[in-house]
Amino acid sequence: MARTKKKFRWRDFLPYYLLALPGIIYMICNNYLPMFGIVIAFKNLNFRKGILGSDWCGFDNFKFLFASKDAWAITRNTLLYNVAFIILTTLIAIAVAILINEIKSRMASKLYQSLILLPYLMSWVIVSYLAYAMLSGETGMINNGIFKALGMKTVSWYNEPKYWPYILTFVHLWKTVGYAMIIYYSSIVGISQDYFEAATLDGASKWQQIKYITLPLLKPTMITMLVLQVGRIFYSDFGLFYQIPMNSGTLYSVTRTIDVYVYNALMKSSDFGMSSAASVYQSIVGFVLIIAVNALLRKTSKENALF
Repeated sequence: MARTKKKFRWRDFLPYYLLALPGIIYMICNNYLPMFGIVIAFKNLNFRKGILGSDWCGFDNFKFLFASKDAWAITRNTLLYNVAFIILTTLIAIAVAILINEIKSRMASKLYQSLILLPYLMSWVIVSYLAYAMLSGETGMINNGIFKALGMKTVSWYNEPKYWPYILTFVHLWKTVGYAMIIYYSSIVGISQDYFEAATLDGASKWQQIKYITLPLLKPTMITMLVLQVGRIFYSDFGLFYQIPMNSGTLYSVTRTIDVYVYNALMKSSDFGMSSAASVYQSIVGFVLIIAVNALLRKTSKENALF
């Protein structure tokens, strides 16, 4: 019996197209139209001539990042901070997600999720003022409320670079762990309870259930998050590295990243070509890293590769 070919009628899918239309328009306007600005990275931008009328300058704008005496320091800071953030955020978010999953009270679980996620919803400006309220040399809670009460010597936090790798790491974790935790928690909730019931009947402890059931089944989510984070390893959270240290010049050796360096230079020289070149450089490196990590995954664990 011959198969009857089903006729495709686009009108049947029109409601779905209309539902997707706002998202498609937003994606085009926000993600694709700005890509035209890549040409600015290769031009000596002159606003009187316009973007297309400005003279080409080749790779001169890229020399700003590589020829600078601070190129090594800002690249080192950007990479090392991001590596630390990726590792610590992943470990802490998974641990917190597992702990919240063990809470039997639904109301308590929702409360803890909300409290942990709340910092992620705060603006970096608000977080910077909270940090200043804690770290201010004159009125800060740590100096006045803790150190003085214990008879300890106060610290001028905004003039001591050695403390800031720990401060920035703590603030980053406090603000972002909640978002990562929600992603891992949603994956844990999706794991069938049959696995845990069978493991309990076999006498497996909680740690054994986590080790042999939860973590292996979280592997696809962990890999996806890792690939996305590696793709942005040459980017830094501008709010964290600019707002929290209050752009203090004495802390530049440990707080200045590529994004902050480019912003400061842009404010001084208004060189938009240089700023665009830095963004193109970061995007290309991120793209190459994603392709490389995915290729490695495809060789070692093909089922977990993104493409």
